[in-house]
Amino acid sequence: MLSAEEILTAYEDADRRRQIVFGVGSVLRGDDAAGPLLVKKMEDAPIEGWAAVDGGQTPENDLGHLRRLSPKRLLLVDAAAMGLEPGTIRRLRGADVASQSFITTHTLPITYLLGELESLCSEVTFLGIQPSGTEFFDPVHARVLAAVDTIYRGIARGDDFEGIPYVNDERN
Repeated sequence: MLSAEEILTAYEDADRRRQIVFGVGSVLRGDDAAGPLLVKKMEDAPIEGWAAVDGGQTPENDLGHLRRLSPKRLLLVDAAAMGLEPGTIRRLRGADVASQSFITTHTLPITYLLGELESLCSEVTFLGIQPSGTEFFDPVHARVLAAVDTIYRGIARGDDFEGIPYVNDERN
């Protein structure tokens, strides 16, 4: 039987891991692999206080799992065709996604996914990485790989990613 102190320690440890990186995309479609590559990087070199979930091509299938994890904070990372230079990182809002013609490889609209994530988590940050190519079997562009590394290092530093502009900010 666990002592009260052991139970409290286990709860606190679980609470610290209630920050989730949710990587979305297809590893077979070139730069669309950005989200899953970040998840793999986090699995290979975990960051304390964070867990990673690979949403793949059908991220809506992981909503039940994410609901059970009950994250305090969720960082959604996906390739997003924003008309910028490859590897450029921008924050996205549901309104940005709805008002622009973002190319998606997912079965349901990303706006649906964002709405569901926001209903289960109080803090959701969506980072889009501009792809160079998303055709089947395209290689991942070096700038996209560098963007994945940049996000990983930001998570490790404890960044809130507020310094990354929104895609529709006039400062782009």
